[in-house]
Amino acid sequence: MRLVEQARSIFAELGYTVEGDGPEFRAERAWKVVHVNTVLENETLPTASSGQFHCFVAQPEDADALETRLTSVDPSYEWAIIVVDGEEYQVERAPPGPRVSA
Repeated sequence: MRLVEQARSIFAELGYTVEGDGPEFRAERAWKVVHVNTVLENETLPTASSGQFHCFVAQPEDADALETRLTSVDPSYEWAIIVVDGEEYQVERAPPGPRVSA
């Protein structure tokens, strides 16, 4: 569950209201709702009906395979991958669009 706790903390620090428990939860800020999925051993990708924006939080060893799967499936939602390594994290793949710095 450590990855789930880290994912929740990341989104809270970014100013999102975090709702839900477990490896899948919602993060909401202003008009934007992001469906967050922590990748442990989940082989199922979310469907388009489950939201427009998805962020996958993964450990370094899972990030490349996840990106390959998402790229090959080409889901209809925008997606991003955040890689958590210990206490550090970085965005490995962000949705297309204008860059915004915080």
